[in-house]
Amino acid sequence: MKGPKIQPVGLPVLVLLACCAIPAGNAFGGERMNVVEIRWQRLLDEKGRTCDRCATTETMVEEAVNKLKGLLKGLGIDVLLEKSAIRPAEFSKDTLQSNRIWINGKPIEEWLSAAGGQSRCCTVCGESDCRTVTVGGKTYEAIPSELVVKAGLMAAIELLHASPVSPCCPPAGPPK
Repeated sequence: MKGPKIQPVGLPVLVLLACCAIPAGNAFGGERMNVVEIRWQRLLDEKGRTCDRCATTETMVEEAVNKLKGLLKGLGIDVLLEKSAIRPAEFSKDTLQSNRIWINGKPIEEWLSAAGGQSRCCTVCGESDCRTVTVGGKTYEAIPSELVVKAGLMAAIELLHASPVSPCCPPAGPPK
């Protein structure tokens, strides 16, 4: 006799399962929402242009923020995106500050157990080495939305564990 086939659980489902206890003050009946803050910075030249690497990351970060908003809304968590610019003079002092992402104040590399690196860039950056991120042996010049979503979900789990909780089910009373 065969038993039921067990399917692996993806990270979004894991978040929902891990969070049966809903944070107090959530969207279900409270006044306060937790927030996952995503901050992304990149080089902008004097004409407001950036390189292809950063332009692609911008699209991916925006896509990830939209996905996270949908995934986390029911848990009472909002997602905010802040974009900041590095001017050419700042960039020339430390090129690896461009194309950086922080989630709730931590670099994305920290959330993903990743390593920051560098590779030759192009156009607006000139002949500079710019930031890369290596996760699981794969190096990314533009940060894919899946990595931002994964790190955002990890930050959301941390928020939920730090919040006061109320049980999802009322305590059982005496039988009637």
